[in-house]
Amino acid sequence: MGFTIGGIREMRPGSRRRGRAAEGTGLWGWAVMPGARAADGTCSCGDAGCPSPGAHPLGFADEVPAGATLGTAAAAWAEVPGASMLLPVGRSFDVLEVAEAAGRRALVRMERMGLPLGPVAVTPSGRAQFFVAPGAADELPGLLYRMGWDDAGLDLRALGPGCHITAPPCDEGGLGPVRWLRPPALDTAASPPEARLLLGTLAYVCHRCTPCG
Repeated sequence: MGFTIGGIREMRPGSRRRGRAAEGTGLWGWAVMPGARAADGTCSCGDAGCPSPGAHPLGFADEVPAGATLGTAAAAWAEVPGASMLLPVGRSFDVLEVAEAAGRRALVRMERMGLPLGPVAVTPSGRAQFFVAPGAADELPGLLYRMGWDDAGLDLRALGPGCHITAPPCDEGGLGPVRWLRPPALDTAASPPEARLLLGTLAYVCHRCTPCG
C-alpha cells in the first residue's frame, strides 16, 4: 500500500495532495507539513539565496497534525495550493539514510533475514531512507561504537528532530519524485523497528559499497 488513497487517480492535483496528506495523518499516524517547491533551482519560498530550494517547510503554513481529518488536511492545503508534502522527523519515526545502491542491497538482505522493517523511501538525489523508531539520531554514535563501526567512515547518517523529509511521491528540490522502496503498512508505519535491529546490516553493506581509496 502506497501513500495514496482509493480513487486518487480521478482527483484533481490539489485534491490528490489533500488526500495524501489525510492518509499520512489519519492512516499512518504521521504529521504532514506543507513544503516549498523548486523549478530550475528557484525555490517557491521567494528567497533567491535559499539553501534548500524545494526541500524545506513553508514557514507561514500550518502543520497538519497526526490523526487529522480529511477536512483539516483539505483546509491546510487550500491555503497553499501546489505545496509539496514534508514529513517531520523525530516524532513517529527517525530515519537512517544511506546511498541508494547500499540501501537497495541492504533491503534485500534484511528481507531475506526476516528482519522487522518499516517504510523505506528513495530520493532522486540517490539516497535511501529507512524509517526507524524515534531516538535513532541520538543513539547512532553509541550504536556504531558498540558494533565496531564507529571509525569505518561509513556513508550513513541518522535524521532526527528538526529534520523534514519529502513524502513520496512529491518532487524533491526540482530533481524528481521521491519513491517508496518499501511502502508503509498498517502494522509498521506508526511503530517502525528500533535502529539497532537494522544497523548491523546497513553498516556492513555500506562498508562493502565504499570504494577503496
